[in-house]
This record gives sequence, structure tokens and C-alpha cells, in this order.
Amino acid sequence: MIERFTRPAMARIWSDQHKLETWLRVEVAVCEAWAEQGVVPAAALPAIRAATVDAQRVKELEEQTDHDVTAFLMAVAESVGPEASRWVHLGLTSSDVIDTALALQVTVATDLLLDDLDRLRAVLRRQALAHKHTLMIGRTHGVHAEPTTFGLKLALWYDEMGRNRRRLEAARAELAVGKISGAVGTHAHVPPAVEEAVCRRLGLAVAPVSTQIIQRDRHAMYLVTLAVIAASIEKIATEIRHLQRTEVREAEEPFGARQTGSSAMPHKRNPHKTERLCGLARLVRGYAVPALETVALWHERDISNSSVERVTFPDATALVDYMLVSLTRIIAELVVYPERMRRNLDLAGGVIYSQPVLLALIEKGLPRQEAYKIVQRLAMRAWEEEGSFHDLLRADPTVTELLSPEELTALFDPTRQLVHIDTAFQRAGIVEGSE
Repeated sequence: MIERFTRPAMARIWSDQHKLETWLRVEVAVCEAWAEQGVVPAAALPAIRAATVDAQRVKELEEQTDHDVTAFLMAVAESVGPEASRWVHLGLTSSDVIDTALALQVTVATDLLLDDLDRLRAVLRRQALAHKHTLMIGRTHGVHAEPTTFGLKLALWYDEMGRNRRRLEAARAELAVGKISGAVGTHAHVPPAVEEAVCRRLGLAVAPVSTQIIQRDRHAMYLVTLAVIAASIEKIATEIRHLQRTEVREAEEPFGARQTGSSAMPHKRNPHKTERLCGLARLVRGYAVPALETVALWHERDISNSSVERVTFPDATALVDYMLVSLTRIIAELVVYPERMRRNLDLAGGVIYSQPVLLALIEKGLPRQEAYKIVQRLAMRAWEEEGSFHDLLRADPTVTELLSPEELTALFDPTRQLVHIDTAFQRAGIVEGSE
């Protein structure tokens, strides 16, 4: 089922054919490094460099050997020929090839994800500027709190995705390492100079110390980072789902002209796109757990990580790629209802201005606890629909003694509470006319 969520560019990275071609790329680099050491004859290099590998042939051979790397080497030998092929895999263990190649696959996949994040942030930035001053109610615990703007909500998402980008860059660097150090990492049969030359050719750093494998804390960090990105996507998707509820209806995900929301109820406009993202985020988080559990392997290595990583890396990168692209489309085409936002802002009879009133009474000299009791009592009456909060305040003698009608009315201006929106945008790096 994961194929449904895998875009062609990502699918190619994790295809069997591309994996084997990446293994071959590592083997060729090793032979070239050995040649620099005077071990592999220069005459053997043309045949080695011209080698090809076919996934179907490797599959056939693996049915005999029950060992993927052995089958791979047999297939490569058929391509290279008996004389030159004897130099392929010289001094190596399987994980030298597999782990180094995995690092190459992951870095390419990560570059796709970084591009995805850049596109999402560009859309979030654009929408944040468009709705910078679009008033709406801010909610805490699901309850009306104080005024905010829809643009500030988008700016917060933009800033969070910036942190996710930096995390992913760091995770990429952690995993962009190779190892050509032999069966238990001692370089007993392949010197460090060969390892360094190979990694330099492949654009990877050298793992300073390794066993038979590159240590799996690096891999765990990477998959945990993808889980964090997925959690951020779910956070945004959940907010959109809440805003699309019939009782709220302040924003909604795009709904096509021929789209249907329900097989039974023609009126439904369900937020199924964002619901799907929430579901997939749970799946991506699930991949972080086995990644953490494969950090601890027996001695210099066992193979319990291998089966896990054949699933987690292709699936997690493919899903996050799909989720980022999907969320970008949703944000770009998001339907926003500013009039409904303003209507909801005034829904609770003005109680959302309780804090400005409280602070004004304190500034006029009323003790805080006394001021709080007055404001809360009148706010609760307004909440229970005994009149508007503003009118109830105007009828209270203590309030009117301290606040003039003009002062009281001014406290009910939502823009008074939003004078620092520009600062938040500047801090997030969202400035009109800049990228």
C-alpha cells in the first residue's frame, strides 16, 4: 500500500535496481582507491568501471545463495569478466558496501525532502503575509481566549518548519558517512587510506570509528527527525480540521468541483486530506521506535537492524515526501473565511476582552484580586447570555467610577492587542518583499 504514497523520484531512489547500482558505485570507488595504492592493476579498471548489474539477475542468484551481497557480486562478476572481477570487493565485508550505499541513498532522498520543506515554507510565508491582519479568535483548551490573526498562526507554522529544516540538515550530515573498514572495523584487510579515498570520491565523510557497521544512533536520529517533521505536519493538519468544523468554519481544505465528501450524505465537505496526513504521521512516528531499538546490536554487529531498515527508510522518506507535498497544496489552496472569523470573534459577547479590562482596573488603583472578581463575575453573566460584557461593565458602579465610557470602549478594540504582530513576523524572517 505504501506505493500509493510514493512519488516517482523517491521511488527510484529506493528501487532494487537503484540500490544495486549504488552498491556497484561503492565497489568501483573501492577498486579505484586500491588502484591508487598500486594493488588493483590499472588495466583492470576499464572493465570494472564499465560493469553493470541487473536486479532480476541478482534475484535469481539470491534464490541460490540466500545472500544478497554474494548474489550481487556474482552478477557483477558476470558483467566484468573473470580476470578483472577478482579485484571487486577486495578486503571488504558486506556492510562496507551496504552501509556506505545507504548513506548515499539517504542523502539523495533527504535533498528531495529539503526541497519539499522549502516549497512548503514559501507557501506558508505567502499566506502568512496575505492574512497578517486577518482577525480571528485565539483559542486555548478549545475555548475562546483573546484575538489573534490567522497570519500569525501561519507565521508560527513557517517558523516551525524552519526548525524542521535545520533538524533535517543536521540529520543528513550525521548519516552522510561511509565506512570501508572490514569485518569488525579494524582495517585489517583494507587500510584507512582506501576508506578515505572512497568516501572522498562519493562525497561522504568517514566514520571515525566503526565496527562491521556504521553505528545506528545516526540512523535513529534521522528517523526520529522524520517523525518530528511528521508530527509538525499533523499539528497543522489538526488545526485545519478544527477550523473546518461546521460550528467554526473559519477555514477549510480545498474541495474540488467534482469531489464528494460522503457516499451517503451529498452535503458533506469532509477534511479527508488533512485527516489522511494525521493518520500517516502516526505511521511515520512508528518507524522511529524500531530505529531506536536497532541502536543496540550484539557486539560488533548482528543482522536484526537489516530487516527493519529495508522497510523504515524507504517508507518513512516516501511518506514524509508525500505529506510535505500534500500539505503544501492544501495551504496554497486553503479556503479562508475572514467574515466568519470576525463573526466568531464576537460570538461570546465580548468576554474575550476580560484581560484588558482587568489590567485597566488594576492600573486605576483597584487591587488585583478585587478587580479579578468583578471582571470574572460580569464575564460569567455575559457567558451565560445575560447581556453583552461591555454593557454589563457599563452598568457596574465600581467599573464606571474608574473607567470613562470612552476608555471602556477602547478596551474592546481587538487591534489594541495586536500591535506587536510586526515584531513576530520580523523575528520569523517574514518581511514583505524579502525571501
